[in-house]
Amino acid sequence: MKSIPKLIRRFVGIMTLSTILLAVLNITFFAVIFVRNTSEFSPWDMADHAAAALQSTDGVYSLADDVTAELKEENAWAVLIDDDTRQVVWHTDHLPGNIPVQYTLSDIAKLTRGYVNGYPAFTGEAKNGLLVLGFPKDRFWKHTRASWDYKFIADLPKNTMIILAVNIVLLFLIYAAVDSRLLRSIRPITNGIQNLSDGSPVRIKEKGVLSELAEKINKTSEILQMQAKQLRKKETARANWIAGVSHDVRTPLSMIMGYAGQLEDSKNLSEIERKKAAVIVKQSRRIKDLINDLNLASKLEYDMQPLTMKQENAISIIRQVIVDFMNTNIDDKFLIEWKNADARSAYYINADKDLLKRAVSNLIQNSINHNESGCVIYASVADDDNTCKICIEDDGIGASDEQIDRLNNTPHYMICDANTTEQRHGLGLLIVKQIIKGHNGEIIIDHSEYGGFKVVLLIPKSKTPLQATGR
Repeated sequence: MKSIPKLIRRFVGIMTLSTILLAVLNITFFAVIFVRNTSEFSPWDMADHAAAALQSTDGVYSLADDVTAELKEENAWAVLIDDDTRQVVWHTDHLPGNIPVQYTLSDIAKLTRGYVNGYPAFTGEAKNGLLVLGFPKDRFWKHTRASWDYKFIADLPKNTMIILAVNIVLLFLIYAAVDSRLLRSIRPITNGIQNLSDGSPVRIKEKGVLSELAEKINKTSEILQMQAKQLRKKETARANWIAGVSHDVRTPLSMIMGYAGQLEDSKNLSEIERKKAAVIVKQSRRIKDLINDLNLASKLEYDMQPLTMKQENAISIIRQVIVDFMNTNIDDKFLIEWKNADARSAYYINADKDLLKRAVSNLIQNSINHNESGCVIYASVADDDNTCKICIEDDGIGASDEQIDRLNNTPHYMICDANTTEQRHGLGLLIVKQIIKGHNGEIIIDHSEYGGFKVVLLIPKSKTPLQATGR
């Protein structure tokens, strides 16, 4: 991408300019401090000035009052070494006790290094001698030319930290000022990427250093929106096709079932012929059920099935489903038991009554379909915090751990096994999942404590009465 080299060049340029600017500022800062601490006062000049101000009258030396005051102000001392005898012939008051009063040529040579017994010393040429001007030990840094102000050296760590802090602040301000435009360009990019993940359309202004990236995101958004539109068209066409086929098949199927029913009841046919007619009726009914289930599953999948939501009593709904099954004269090898330990008679939920009954009926029918040898089916309703738990389970053959895992995690996985003489189409559980999803609920499939299959429907409880709505 072209944006990458641009960003690299921008970064290198900023770093280069920042380095140069900070270097200039640092040099200027140190120069100012150096000048402040060295230009205002020179011990060498003061030594020459004191030497010139030293007067001799009949071998008695005296120093001008103004110079004496200057020495006292600096807490300095001075001695005059005679050229011939190399002895101290004069000194100021308060001379340190360890200052020698007689010097050898070697001692005088050492004075050029700036120290007398650790005292920073400076020399000036006087009449008939050498004036040595000494300062306190902590006045000047111990240097070949002891002219560094001691306070400057002592404050060096503090000043260094100040400079470092100033550099960090300046560096931050430079980057904040230079890259503010870049940051403003990044914000819509990140928002656009977030909108892409949500499926929302994205349109970012294509300008700035990230213009190419913005262009790519805009094109990606256009492609995704186009694909989503095409997918919706395909889904609608598929649902409409299924609905159309279902409608077209029902009429001839009803005729087949009607005529086959007449043949089944006809006294003019043999027993074998009537049994064949009964098979036609049974299989036609299965086809009809399959078409109805397929049509319903398709509508639920693509949100084309309206949901009439009202406040309903979950216990009443489940009991009605059980009664309906009992009234259909199911085989004696199947028994439905109401297992509700809670004495409460009502658990209110916002639900489409007919669809919820369909979901529970599918679960009971699923237990019947997969347990030809018979089983006991247990139904219960319980309260779990803000959720109503509807449980349908049996003591039948159940399912393997792998099948349970796939049923919970694979949207359209269906069990087809050899435990039934007639294989089912397997849309029952899929429809249940879709119905519960439409109720903002959750379905959990597990092993039953009775040894068989277990399905738990979790539906949010109703807090306030809900008026009828459609979806």
